[in-house]
Amino acid sequence: MSKTGKKAATVSRKARIEELRRAERARERRNRVITITLSTVIVAGLAGFGAYALNRADEKDEQQAAAAKKPVRGEQTWDAKKLGRDHVQAAVDYPMNPPVGGDHNQAWMTCDGTVYTKAIGKENAVHSLEHGAVWVTYNDKAADADVKTLGDKVSRTPYTLMSPVDDQSGTIMLSAWGYQLTVDKASDPRVEQFLTKYVQGSQTPEPGAACTNGLTQ
Repeated sequence: MSKTGKKAATVSRKARIEELRRAERARERRNRVITITLSTVIVAGLAGFGAYALNRADEKDEQQAAAAKKPVRGEQTWDAKKLGRDHVQAAVDYPMNPPVGGDHNQAWMTCDGTVYTKAIGKENAVHSLEHGAVWVTYNDKAADADVKTLGDKVSRTPYTLMSPVDDQSGTIMLSAWGYQLTVDKASDPRVEQFLTKYVQGSQTPEPGAACTNGLTQ
C-alpha cells in the first residue's frame, strides 16, 4: 500500500474510533438522563405517597377524635363529680348495678384483658374503672356464643375485664367510669364503639394507672 493509502486508512480508523466514542458518550448521556428522570419520578411518587399516607393518618385521627366526642347510642351517663373516689374496706351500696364509679376497695381487679368466669368484687372492679378499664358483664340470659365472643374480644384488649353479674338487669352490659351501655348481643356494633371510646378514655380519673398485678379473684 502506498503512503497515501496508508495515511487515508489511518485517518479513516481515527474517524471511526471518534465516531464510536461520540456514540458511547451520547449513550452515557441518555442513560444519565433516564436515570435522573426515573429517580425524579420515584422520589416524586414516594413524596406523593408519603403525603397521601400522612393525610390518611390525619383523617383517621380526626375520625377517631370525632368518634370519641360522640355519645354511644343508648348509653347511660352519671356525673363523674358526684362519684366518690375514696378507698374503703366495707361493702359499698352502689346506686347502679353494675356500678360505674364511686368509693371502692384499695385493691383493683387485674384488668389486662382478663376474663373471669365467676363473680368478682364490685368494689375491686370499680377501682379498675378508675384506672380506665371497661368492665364487660353478663347474666344467665346471654347466649353461650355471645359470652365466648365477648371473652375473645376482652382477652385481646388491655384495660378490660369481664365477669358474670347474675343480678344485673341487662343481658350484656359494658361499664366505664361514669358510663354504661346495655346490649342483647355481642355482635351489636356499639360494643366496639364503647370499647374504642372508653378504654383509657377521657373519662378516666387515673389515666395510665396499672391494670396488672391486681387481684385475680
